[in-house]
Formats: sequence, C-alpha cells, structure tokens
Amino acid sequence: MTFDRSIKIAPSILSADFANFGQEIRAIEDQGADWVHVDVMDGHFVPNLTFGPPLCKAIRPHIKTVMDVHLMISPVDAYIDAYADAGADVITAHLEAGPHIHRTLQAIRGAGCKAGLALNPGTGLDQIEYLMDQLDLICVMTVNPGFGGQKFIASQIDKVRKLRAMIGDREIHIEIDGGMTPETAPLMAAAGADVLVAGSAVFKGGSVSQPDVYGQNIAAIRKAAQDAQDAQ
Repeated sequence: MTFDRSIKIAPSILSADFANFGQEIRAIEDQGADWVHVDVMDGHFVPNLTFGPPLCKAIRPHIKTVMDVHLMISPVDAYIDAYADAGADVITAHLEAGPHIHRTLQAIRGAGCKAGLALNPGTGLDQIEYLMDQLDLICVMTVNPGFGGQKFIASQIDKVRKLRAMIGDREIHIEIDGGMTPETAPLMAAAGADVLVAGSAVFKGGSVSQPDVYGQNIAAIRKAAQDAQDAQ
C-alpha cells in the first residue's frame, strides 16, 4: 500500500450477498472499489455477530486490492495474529475495546499489518495524541457500530476537521464508516477524510448479474467526495 490522500471507496461486504462473497468481491473491484472493508463483530462489544478469521481467509484470494479488517470486538489482542494470518492488509481496533490500545497497535504492526484506530461517535480526540506515531489509519464512526444502514451522525464532521488538523503531515488515512452516500461523503471529504466505507449505498440495486449498478453507485460517491476534496 502506497500512501496518498486521494478519495478511496471501501465497500463493506456486510451489505453483500453472504452466499456469494467471491463473486461479489470481484464485482465491486471490477466496478472501481479501492479497498474491501470487512466488518468483524463479536456480539459482545457490538450487538451483532459476523465474520471470523476463516471467512477472511476464504475471501482473501478474491481480493486484489486492500483487505481492510475492522475489528469491532473485545478483547482484541488475542485475535490479531489470526486476522493477520488470514490476509488482512489493515487491521483496525477500537479505542474503546480495551485498556491497552498502544499495545494493541504495536501488535497489529508487529503482525505485519497497517494499524488502524476506530473511534465511536461519543469518543473524543483527547486520548489519541500519544498514539499518532503508532497509526496508519483512524476510522471515525459516523454511526454507532453494530449494524449497517444507519443514519449518519452529523456531529462527526467537526471531529474529522479537528482530527485532520491534528494529523498534520503524518501519513495517516482518515476513514469514515457509517451512513456514507453521495450526499454525506462530500461533507467528510471536505473535512479531511480520504477513505469512505459504504455498504448499502454501494450494493443497493445491484447484484453480481447487474454489477454495473455497483459501479454507478461507487462512481457517484467518489465524484461527490472528490469534488469536495478538490474544492478545498
């Protein structure tokens, strides 16, 4: 992965056809997806249960871009190696998931992955100053984690703006997860985000037999966000 701040669209396979992951992943990548976002939930840290390491390992051969694994689980550390071995390029853990997040980030990098830190909507930026040099990505949740299809929380725009100023010239991506559409994506791009996770907004109306719909959805989000970024 080479670093740049161009807009990247990361469709969440939480909104894909679970019985057809291989073809779904190939379809979204062929239609312009930059990353593939994998939402891992444990039914404990968040009220939903999704994908374990075996699933990630099974879909890895189908992913030609970046496998972006978002661990909405607690505890985290015991599972880092398993997701790294499954082929994750980026592993993101939540600040709120444990008491020793610095150690967690060290472990992610030690496993050979890019290290991401996720912040829930109610979490401020005051705890991340001394973590910056351990980070490759900061994921700002613009919905409460646990389910797809939720409404965008607008208060997070200001958080991203402040975060972008804190990052300065460090090579740290700002990722947005939750409620991304052609209407909300430009708000976050203008504030400083460059990786946009979109689930239902990418997959709605399309299928592996109609993949061009995925392409139209991805293109609409990208254009809206890129225009806003270019205007800054």
